[in-house]
Amino acid sequence: APRASGQRDSRGSRPDSRPAPRDSGVKDPHVPEGVDVSELDRVTLNSLRTLPDGLAEIVALHLAAAARLLADDPELALAHTKAASRRAGRVAIVREAVGVAAYAAGDYGTALTELKAASRISGSSDYLPMIADCERGLGRPERALALASSPEASTLDRAGKVELLIVAAGARRDLGQPEAAVLT
Repeated sequence: APRASGQRDSRGSRPDSRPAPRDSGVKDPHVPEGVDVSELDRVTLNSLRTLPDGLAEIVALHLAAAARLLADDPELALAHTKAASRRAGRVAIVREAVGVAAYAAGDYGTALTELKAASRISGSSDYLPMIADCERGLGRPERALALASSPEASTLDRAGKVELLIVAAGARRDLGQPEAAVLT
């Protein structure tokens, strides 16, 4: 039965300490005391409404914990987002969170996979600058440049286009083209 945030079950465990679904013995990271779903923005909370209440709360707690930890402990933030993804891997905002946490942790392969999945699920190209930067992080600046000139790049808002240009300039620098980087 679903429990309210922070309540403990008969063994004294919070709902997040149970083994993850479909994983043999993998335990989710502990959600720190004081983390609350109200820390998440409205877009994220609305995205989780498709999940049953108890499940939505567990996923939201892991996402809120990840948001708190992202700057100081990106690896633990990534563990929390992966815990959320094991339960709600078909929700774009969850896959985005895994991608962002993996990016912050320097795991560009996982970030690339997750951000592409979020883009496919949501139909949004908003992830394109970070996807292109993941390609750079994986040593593939040519792919980053291809993404920067793709048709999807033209659909980005102004901030997204600027971010993608910065990534493209870095890709030019990676290719030993400093003049082209400055021009970009």
